[in-house]
Amino acid sequence: MHKISANNLHGPALPDDTTVHLVLDLALKIGEVQMASGAGAADVTATILSVTESYGLPHTEVDVIYTSISVSCHRGTDAPPITAVRVVRQRSLDYTRLAAVEHLVRHLGPIENAHAELEDITNAKHPYPRWVATAAWAGMAAAVAFLVGGGWELAITAGIVTAVIDRVGRVLNRRALPFFFQQLVGGALATGAALTVFATQLLPNVRPSLLVAVGIVVLLSGLALVSTVQDAISGYNVTAAGRTVETVLLSAGLIAGVAIAIRTAVHFGLEIRLTDPLPPLISAVPMQFAAGAATSAFFALACYARPRALVAAAISGAIGTAAYGLVTSFGLDALLGSAVAAAITGFGGATMTRRLRIPTLVVVQAGVVPLLPGWTVYRGLFQLTAEGDPAGLSTLVFASGIALALAGGVVFGEYLAQPVRTGLGRLERKFAGPRMSGPLKPTKRRLE
Repeated sequence: MHKISANNLHGPALPDDTTVHLVLDLALKIGEVQMASGAGAADVTATILSVTESYGLPHTEVDVIYTSISVSCHRGTDAPPITAVRVVRQRSLDYTRLAAVEHLVRHLGPIENAHAELEDITNAKHPYPRWVATAAWAGMAAAVAFLVGGGWELAITAGIVTAVIDRVGRVLNRRALPFFFQQLVGGALATGAALTVFATQLLPNVRPSLLVAVGIVVLLSGLALVSTVQDAISGYNVTAAGRTVETVLLSAGLIAGVAIAIRTAVHFGLEIRLTDPLPPLISAVPMQFAAGAATSAFFALACYARPRALVAAAISGAIGTAAYGLVTSFGLDALLGSAVAAAITGFGGATMTRRLRIPTLVVVQAGVVPLLPGWTVYRGLFQLTAEGDPAGLSTLVFASGIALALAGGVVFGEYLAQPVRTGLGRLERKFAGPRMSGPLKPTKRRLE
C-alpha cells in the first residue's frame, strides 16, 4: 500500500487544537447573534469566514441553515477536520446587540478578550426598559394612522390598542405560546377593538377599517421579509424556504385572527360595511413625509436601536414614503410603486449606513415598514369573510405581491448601491451579494 510521506502532506499550518476550538466557538456565537437578529445567511457566512480568517484559519467551510450553523476547519491531509455546530433556538429583534457584534468583528483582539466581550454583549440587558418598546409600538401605530389619512382620534386609539396587544403578547410569550397563536390573538384584538368602536359609536370619527389596517401593519412589521428574499437571491435556498414557511405561518395566524373576529361579528348580526379604498396618495405630502419618518423611527426604537440608528431609520422612512407618493402620482400602481420606493430605500440605506457604522438591515427594514400593505390585507379578508366575495383571494394575493415587491426592491437597491460604496472587498463583490449585516473585511481565500 502506498504511504504518503511527510513531504507529500498538504494543508495549512494551523494553531493548536485548543485555539481552533476557541476560534470556531467564537465564530459560531457571532453567527448565532446575527441569525437571531434577522441577518441573512449570506451575511452570516461572510462574517464567520472573516472571523476565522482573522485568527489564522484560512480553510474553513460554513453551512448556514435557518435553525443551525456548522463550521468545519480543514487541517490538511494528515489531520481530521474540526467541526462545530450551533443551533439557533431563539429569535428577537435587538438592533443594539446586532450593531455591537458588528463592532466587535471590526475590532477583533486576542481570542480570549473577544470571547469575554461577546459574552458581555449577549448577556447585556436591552438598552431601554421594556415599557419604552411598548410605547414605541404605540407611537408607530399612531404614525401609521396619520400615514393612512386618519386624525388624532384614530392615532390615539390605534396607539392604545397596539400597546394593549404588545402587553398581551408579552404575557403570552412568557408562557411560551407559539408565535402563530400570538399573531392570531393580536389580529383578533386589533379587529375586535375596531368592531367595538364601530358597534358602540363611541368614536364616530374613527374609521374601523383604518384601525384594523394600522394593527395589521404593526403586526406585519416584525416579519423577516427582506432577509427571506435576500437569502433566496443569494442562493441559500434552504434558509430562504425556512424563513418563507415561518413568514407564511405567522401571516396566516394574523389573517386567522382578523377573519375570526369579523366572522364572529357577522354571526351576531353586526352590520359591517367597508368604506371606499384608500386613494393612491394616502395623505398630503408633508404629512406623508413626517408620518413615514416617525413610523420607521418608532419601529427601530421598538427593536432597541441606538439614537444614531433611529435618525438613519427616520430618514429612510421619509425617503421611502415620499418616493412612493411621487411614483404613484405619475400613474404607477401600488405594486410597481412599492417596488420602486423600496429600491430607492435600499439604495439610500446601503450608501448611508456603512459610513455611519450602522447595520444596513436596521435602516432598510425600518424604511419599508410604512409601505406594508395593511389596508390591502384587511380589504381582502373583509371581502372573504363579511361579503363572501371570492375576489378577496385576489386581493390577498395582491397584498402578498406588494410585500414581495418591497423586499425584492430593497435587495435590488442594495445591488445598485455596491458600485458607489467605498471599501468593498472581494468577499462582498464576488460572494456575499447585497450585504445588510456584518463587516466588509475581505478574505484572501478564493470563494468563487
